[in-house]
Amino acid sequence: MGRYDFTTRPNRLGHHTEKWRKSEQDPDLLQLWIADMDFEALPEIRTALRRYADEHIFGYPYASDQLYQAIIDWEKREHGYEVDREAIVLIEGVVPAISVAIQALTNEGDSILINTPVYPPFARSVKLNQRNLVTNSLVNSNGHFEIDFAQLEHELVTHDVKLYIFCNPHNPSGRVWTKEEIKQVGLLCQKYGVLLISDEIHQDLALFGHQHCSFNTVDSRFKEFSLILSSATKTFNIAGTKNSFAIIENPALRKKFTHRQLTNNQHEIPTVGLITTETAFTYGKPWLEELKAVLETNICFAVDYLTQHTKIQVMKPEGTYLIWLDFSPYELSHEEIHEKLQKEAKVVLNDGKTFGKEGTCHARFNAAAPLATIQEACQRIARVFGE
Repeated sequence: MGRYDFTTRPNRLGHHTEKWRKSEQDPDLLQLWIADMDFEALPEIRTALRRYADEHIFGYPYASDQLYQAIIDWEKREHGYEVDREAIVLIEGVVPAISVAIQALTNEGDSILINTPVYPPFARSVKLNQRNLVTNSLVNSNGHFEIDFAQLEHELVTHDVKLYIFCNPHNPSGRVWTKEEIKQVGLLCQKYGVLLISDEIHQDLALFGHQHCSFNTVDSRFKEFSLILSSATKTFNIAGTKNSFAIIENPALRKKFTHRQLTNNQHEIPTVGLITTETAFTYGKPWLEELKAVLETNICFAVDYLTQHTKIQVMKPEGTYLIWLDFSPYELSHEEIHEKLQKEAKVVLNDGKTFGKEGTCHARFNAAAPLATIQEACQRIARVFGE
């Protein structure tokens, strides 16, 4: 028995929770889609926010020295990345940071590359900013994704790519890229003068003995053309409090980024985001260790159960709490698959098509809930898609 409660599923109905919104009309629906967790919060975060509510006036804040030090200490201790304070830029979220970087570092019509399938806001941000989207399809090799580096190099050159948005660990597959793979990515960017955004928001959730390597720790030369984006929000389930950070080592890139951030009036962070981030990085390590053990148990159950009881091809993640499911053996249309999931199984998963064309007949399963919830969801899916 651990210190923390990972067995009680909090009631999220009536709290304006996006993940569970549809269940307010249909309570039988199990929501395993949007990437937040159905676990009780880190107790120290609740305490810190109560103290803030009791003691403070809700005016404009500024980031404390302790917050910056908490980020610096976390990066060094957890990821071996020694970061100077001046390289850290706070921003309300990783997705807004991607848009700021696109606007600051590229021009309309420039080509930006992403590996697909991938987190939907990557493509959306490129398109809405009137840039040319270039997609590099990941290859499913023996049940996990790999990068086709020959094809990647071809696309970087052919499309004169200016910016590459890289996802590590990868969403939706949970792939934790190896140091060797990251180095190949970085050397190609260096060779062709491509800037790189490394979305590392799931960095703390490497599982099953896999080790996350932050892009800039692989080769110090990569610091000249990279922006690392991360946050405590995914790790500690505090996305609603809104705070993330960019690590931009190159002063010229950082100046362009912060200028655009100010132009967009995106330089202010909510006080609750400052408080929750500092608290999470200061006190959250024991909670995180227990969480990771729970996630590994949940993932192993889901992978084993769905593999044994259905024809679904299940991609076991190396990190994150996200499981990529392939329903193509059923020879149903994409729409039929998701209709059966929601109307018959009463389980809501992420629509695979939103991650790119490679997501046809796929769904993303969120395993960050008490084991009983994961078991119930898998049993429901098996009743509808059983062999």
